[in-house]
Amino acid sequence: MAQTFAAIGDPVRLTIVDRLTHSDATVGELVSMFEISFQAVSQHIDVLERAGLVTRRREGRTRRVSLQAARLDEAAGWMDARRRRLEERYARLDDVLAGLTAPEQGDRA
Repeated sequence: MAQTFAAIGDPVRLTIVDRLTHSDATVGELVSMFEISFQAVSQHIDVLERAGLVTRRREGRTRRVSLQAARLDEAAGWMDARRRRLEERYARLDDVLAGLTAPEQGDRA
């Protein structure tokens, strides 16, 4: 999971992933989105590929990049589980705090 979050933690790589959610793209199309070199974009794609977020395949003289949504789904599931756990903890804290303030209100009546 750490490799996934590290990969999308960079703004260039996050932009690439966001672009690939719409459709596959050639490396050249991805390069045209940035003011950085072809080699730099290729290195960013390498990081995404090692994290399992994208795949590259050769089509004639070009390389097409595809998003592997399953890795993003895993990351979303991991975050959702943590969110639910935090919500449960906050609900318990709310119950404790409500119990602490309830006697004070009863004493005033």
